Amino acid sequence: MRIERVQLKRFKRFHDLIVEVPKGTRLVMLAGPNGCGKSSLFEAFLSRRYLLGGWGRNFDPTYFFKAGEPSAAKMDFNAAIMIQFDKPEPSDQQLRRKMFYIRSAYRNDSEFIVSSVSRQGRAVDEQRLGLMIQNDVAVNLNYQRLASQALEDLFENEDDQTTIGEFKRKLIGDVRSSMGRLFPDLMLNDLGSPLVTGTFRFDKGNSHHFEYKNLSGGEKAAFDLLLDVLVKRREFDDTVYCIDEPEAHMSTRLQAGLLDELVVNLPAGCQLWLATHSIGMMRRARDLAAQQADTVAFLDFSDLDFDKSQVVRPVRPTRSFWQRVLGVALDDLSALVAPSRIVICEGAPSSVPSKNSAHDARCYDTIFEPEFPDTRFLSGGNATDVQSDRLALADAIKAIASGCVVLRLVDRDDHGPQDVQIIQSRGINVLSRRHIECFLYDDEILEALYVSVGKGSEVAALLREKVDAVSASVARGNPADDIKSAAGQIYNSAKRRLGLTGVGNDQQSFARNILAPLVAQNTQTYQELRHCIFGT
Repeated sequence: MRIERVQLKRFKRFHDLIVEVPKGTRLVMLAGPNGCGKSSLFEAFLSRRYLLGGWGRNFDPTYFFKAGEPSAAKMDFNAAIMIQFDKPEPSDQQLRRKMFYIRSAYRNDSEFIVSSVSRQGRAVDEQRLGLMIQNDVAVNLNYQRLASQALEDLFENEDDQTTIGEFKRKLIGDVRSSMGRLFPDLMLNDLGSPLVTGTFRFDKGNSHHFEYKNLSGGEKAAFDLLLDVLVKRREFDDTVYCIDEPEAHMSTRLQAGLLDELVVNLPAGCQLWLATHSIGMMRRARDLAAQQADTVAFLDFSDLDFDKSQVVRPVRPTRSFWQRVLGVALDDLSALVAPSRIVICEGAPSSVPSKNSAHDARCYDTIFEPEFPDTRFLSGGNATDVQSDRLALADAIKAIASGCVVLRLVDRDDHGPQDVQIIQSRGINVLSRRHIECFLYDDEILEALYVSVGKGSEVAALLREKVDAVSASVARGNPADDIKSAAGQIYNSAKRRLGLTGVGNDQQSFARNILAPLVAQNTQTYQELRHCIFGT
């Protein structure tokens, strides 16, 4: 079961909120500062679970109803919370009860000892968490469920040839393996004695068979979530799993590893929603998106006015998105986080006061942000300035940002093949075409422009005018490949033919705002430009 669309009306923080997620999405990452509405969305999911399960929902207007909205005697939860899944909702109530599994941000099961074991009911019938503001204690209950299931399996389901040691390893094998990948020096040993001093026992270094209560805060937090998913996935196998702030008490490295384990152990066909401020989890989710972009969605709740109707759709994890994420996670320290790679290109530096300062760098940033969010382009002057690093940018960057890779890039201009080889031998990359305008005003990109406004069939006329513009430029004494000199005429033709407004007052702003975003990864133009800068 996977969510594709949510609409909330007058619920919690929201006046009218629509959230859309592409079909097939397996992991949904909710980003945004405290108080932006992430937990309120999960509260809607929790309420929906109670309605689907036939338990009903008591209406507390001071909690569920959006403050400031016209009052109502009773909230209609079915009208306030509308969710569209990737398949029809089942009619069987037991199946409906497992459509959601939700953990709140308040998870603290610091210690427990069990002295008796009783038969546990179905996990899907559990009503442990009533509201997202409640403490969500699960480790103790999962221990009892494991111990109870062990007795049932031992006497009814297990092969008679299985030894006790084999049975114990099988009982905790998945949890032990998953925890071992997160904490290589920590091993889940056994369940202790469920009828006397029942609790999880661990080995670590020279310490053997110590109790769960002696784990660190981060170890307990990770163990709680992993244990919960591994125990519950037997029943919650067609489910939307939601975890609010899964990173609590954990280091950045551990957060990333935990996300891997949660995704790996998620049953097929299920969906995982995480509301997080975690840099580690966000970065790991970005890596997963790079491997399978259609399975991961990032929803940004930052800077949205929920007193008005809002539609939230997945955003690309661009640099501006990461800056907002870092701003939430690190506050003032986010400004100290440097990119991992900087490319110094041609163009007037941003320190030069002009509306078109750093034009090339701004175009490159727009083009390559989706694939290379850790790369930043800087304009370093003309070709001679960049080649000689006259502004000493490379040395300054390396001194300030340890480990940052610095590349230099110049236009092809009139350089011959031998000149290009000499420049490249000095570690400087060279464009395959005269300048960036040759890529921005490529026929493929102009066609994409026309397709984007629904006039793809009319692009031939513009391409003819592009030929005329280049011919006029050549007549003025410019080289035939000098698209920059013809760009003004092409820009005016495109604006006139498409009736475009608000797309920039000159060819440079038009190129930055309209054409650069169209140089997408699925175009040959992008691939050629990418090869010039980053190689293979």
